[in-house]
Amino acid sequence: MSRLVIPIGPQHPILKEPISLKVEVEGENITHVDLQIGFVHRGIEKLVESLNWVQAVPLIERICGICSHVHTTTYCQGVEQLAGIEVPKRALYLRTLMCELERIHSHLLWLGIVGRNIGQEAMFMYAWRDRELVMDVMEAFSGGRVSHQANTIGGVRFDPSPAETAAAQKLLAELESKVVALRNIVEHSESFISRTAGMGVMNRDDIRRYGLLGPVARASGVDFDLRRDRPYSVYPELDFKVIVRREGDVWARAMVRVEETMQSIAICHHIINKLPGGAVSVKAPRRVPVGEVISRTEAPRGEVVYYIRSEGGEHPARVKVRTPTLPTLASFPELLQGVSIADMTVIISGADLCIACADR
Repeated sequence: MSRLVIPIGPQHPILKEPISLKVEVEGENITHVDLQIGFVHRGIEKLVESLNWVQAVPLIERICGICSHVHTTTYCQGVEQLAGIEVPKRALYLRTLMCELERIHSHLLWLGIVGRNIGQEAMFMYAWRDRELVMDVMEAFSGGRVSHQANTIGGVRFDPSPAETAAAQKLLAELESKVVALRNIVEHSESFISRTAGMGVMNRDDIRRYGLLGPVARASGVDFDLRRDRPYSVYPELDFKVIVRREGDVWARAMVRVEETMQSIAICHHIINKLPGGAVSVKAPRRVPVGEVISRTEAPRGEVVYYIRSEGGEHPARVKVRTPTLPTLASFPELLQGVSIADMTVIISGADLCIACADR
């Protein structure tokens, strides 16, 4: 049987961001994959060194358009630790609220993309329609639907009124009923299950070998979530369930995400109900003491790690970012081995890649 190399990307309908896959097939089955990234590299880590500590925040937000707030949260809490800044409690609650809203946004966006790529256009339309509700809440709080400019070193830049938080809870209650309907589709739709069950299976050993975390790992039985196991911000004060499944396939990843969305909605209600009064920021010093720090957060796709080093000046000496997409990409050549070319789109979509995060 002859072998054929099929180029996929950098631009392709199944890719929402540019990567290049050279897929070697024998008949209908994939025998080898060559992966290339770097098409949206912007040199952000180096650019940060030319800005002062506060100016770097909006640039770091542009690492990713979907999880922009969690990137600035990771950066700000690291700088605050270096500088010895005590962030007001109200600011921490609001910062965490935006993180959970962003998780809902990311998971619904992912679900819509998976639906579109397996031919379920109705799921795509429903998920992206419902996603608008959470984007409305984020816009009402911060003024931005994608780039929020919500964080600053020492706190946050927004302070919602009681009327705004009440309106947000109303929208979240409306969203909750819609997510229940989406969960029923994922859990019971024969067409969705037939296209995702048994696809892209990863066991616990695969997860450990590639260093995967987040929903992909939790869908393979790895019971780990930074929000619970290495808590930061106000997560120690919040009660939520870490969603874990053991099937390890694309269907399990979908179930983890829709159930995490339900948990995030509950967390948002909890935060708003417990929201303390007081200031939302404190003044940050222009210079940060000499030192280095590791800052970690649980982003929608998994763990985000920032290494931040200060040499005592007004500018970061080094900011190094590790995002969850890079180890996921590293697993692709093995994950796609032996898969039918027709099923490749399901596995790529199910990975929930963020190429902008990985390239920077």
